[in-house]
Amino acid sequence: MTNPFETCSFGSTPELYVEYTKRSTPYTMADDHYHDYYEIYYMLSGQRIYFIKDRSYSIEQGDLVFIRKHELHKTMQVGYDSHERLILHFDDFMLQRLAGAHAGLLLSAFNETAPIIRLPRQELLAMDQLMRKLLTEIKEEAPGYELIPPHALTMLLLTAARHIQQHEPVPMHHATPMHAKITEITRYINGHFAESLRLSTVAEHFFISPYYLSRMFKEITGFAFSDYIIITRIKEAQRLLRETDSSVTDIAAAVGFDNFSHFGKTFKKMTRHSPRDYRKQYL
Repeated sequence: MTNPFETCSFGSTPELYVEYTKRSTPYTMADDHYHDYYEIYYMLSGQRIYFIKDRSYSIEQGDLVFIRKHELHKTMQVGYDSHERLILHFDDFMLQRLAGAHAGLLLSAFNETAPIIRLPRQELLAMDQLMRKLLTEIKEEAPGYELIPPHALTMLLLTAARHIQQHEPVPMHHATPMHAKITEITRYINGHFAESLRLSTVAEHFFISPYYLSRMFKEITGFAFSDYIIITRIKEAQRLLRETDSSVTDIAAAVGFDNFSHFGKTFKKMTRHSPRDYRKQYL
């Protein structure tokens, strides 16, 4: 019987981590996922739906997906059972080691409005060759293979940066009008998370029944409506803890929690740290 799951990896997060995964059975990410390092997702074969920040995208073979630090993202099943992908994780420290004064150039793709790059055919062939060479090296572990992942990451980022300089972005259209509507709603949540957001009031605001909104929100984003609001609030709380001197009590209120105890429990459940312990990591 064919193994429905195959994987291999190199390195460790956050500095530099490469992971290959091939699946031949349906799969949707179970975790509500974001992290404090950069991620590049390369679709070797198959198709996926990728929800990033506030909207979903259809990802095809050859697509490069660039996920910023602290950006919510989740992949979902679409039509096809099988797919294979490579992901690369890296942090600012690794980028400085690799690129020095050119670090800003190599981050170009992470500063674009759309997180997807679809390369022209010739560039795509070269990229696919580079990614498959990387995969072969980490699978076979020939002498000196450790030199290949940093080189592949540099070439990938440089190719993407030059492509951006020379080409207009490919338009990323919504799959359906309902996908567009859900994007409106997620952006509304991102702009009003500090307020009391109830399913019924948001549904009324967008002229949708609460039941239909709940069902379509989960189907299109991969997140339950209430979970998305909580994640958005906790992500903002993390940012405020990292970047400001505001008290934990003030931060809890600023992100929409009217019960401080509930904020503390929710924060620890999601981050595995209390708000104060989380802040200490960034002092």
